[in-house]
Amino acid sequence: MTATEPRRAALALLAAALSFSLMAVCVKTVGRRIPVAEVVLARSLVSLALCGAMVRAAGLSPWGQRRWLLTLRGLLGSIALACVFGALTLLPLATATVLQYLYPTLSALAGWHWLGERLGRRLLLAIPLGWLGVLLVCAPPGAAPSPLGILLALAGAGLTALAYVSVRELGRTEPALVIMLYFPLTSLPLCLPFVALDPVLPQGGEWLWLLGVGLFTQLGQMGLTWGLVRLPVAPATALGYAQVTFAALWGWLWFGEALAPATALGAGLILSATLLSLPAAKPPSRRAT
Repeated sequence: MTATEPRRAALALLAAALSFSLMAVCVKTVGRRIPVAEVVLARSLVSLALCGAMVRAAGLSPWGQRRWLLTLRGLLGSIALACVFGALTLLPLATATVLQYLYPTLSALAGWHWLGERLGRRLLLAIPLGWLGVLLVCAPPGAAPSPLGILLALAGAGLTALAYVSVRELGRTEPALVIMLYFPLTSLPLCLPFVALDPVLPQGGEWLWLLGVGLFTQLGQMGLTWGLVRLPVAPATALGYAQVTFAALWGWLWFGEALAPATALGAGLILSATLLSLPAAKPPSRRAT
């Protein structure tokens, strides 16, 4: 790994956070009428087409080496995605995103427990700082959040944490494109029965929103997977806190969701945690004279 690769991985993860926040806007907009399973199906079809083309262009085998772990990663990610999409349709954008961000601490602890990754001092500061920001953003003004939405968001957070750790482990032997391909390969057969039970034909602009779900999720998944296989779980997931800031902004601009002072303060703390998580650049080596 070159000296600049950790920073490139960090930038890829920040770009992924932006893409996922735009995906959330698309999901919340189209989810007013289209069932969650159908939104997941649209996301899976776009991802399968793009990932399949990239795997073929790269001359890779689509099946990978550790197929059981690849399938498990796809299963965890698929169920987590359905939970997150469901929460986005029931909760304010910032609240749904914030509750999902219970997963960075869980991922860091899981990476320490199962992968033996260290928790450095900067990360030990970044994780609670970001967590404090999460707690502040989690109290938006207005009516009490939907209990079902909260339950779905919490389930999505736990499953996302496990999926992140599996990606980090798979990155030791599997190409990033193959890891991404297993996501739609798993989610398609899972969501098809639910779509068949409650089919709703998209109309007009809903097709574009569904396409946006697939494209933004794919861009986010590419940046996320590329970054996760090049950074330890703890700094990689702490960088994802930036998505909460983006979600609060889009919720205010697009959906008219009030941005309370506590939310703004929490977003600032989350951004600070993100900056702390950036890997420090290594100084250039000096030759002895």
